[in-house]
Amino acid sequence: MTTQILVQHPDDADEYYFKEGCFILELLNSEKDPEVSIARARVSPGVSTRKHALRGTTERYVILSGEGRVSIDGVDTTMHTGSVAVIPAGVCQSIKNTGAEDLVFLAICSPRFTLACYQDLER
Repeated sequence: MTTQILVQHPDDADEYYFKEGCFILELLNSEKDPEVSIARARVSPGVSTRKHALRGTTERYVILSGEGRVSIDGVDTTMHTGSVAVIPAGVCQSIKNTGAEDLVFLAICSPRFTLACYQDLER
């Protein structure tokens, strides 16, 4: 039996703007590891992401730096460095940067994030 090893080497130059209202750098998102994806998200000061849900995918926000307010199913909670929020699959969510610096967090999804699971709730 051959052990499959997956190692990713993200490059900051690969960060892109996502229509949700934030910048994304995929740290790990591969069909070879469908159980999870990890992205670094960055929200500019004063910006709120669009209300959205992920079909069939649970998401976790792990705040790396900055401060904000996450809204999960209509409940707002203050977030800061070290805070973790668990967002169940299919639940309305958004996050707003309430600070003066970029809000940077990990978005950890299980199973892995795909565009097919993204549901914009502000149409």
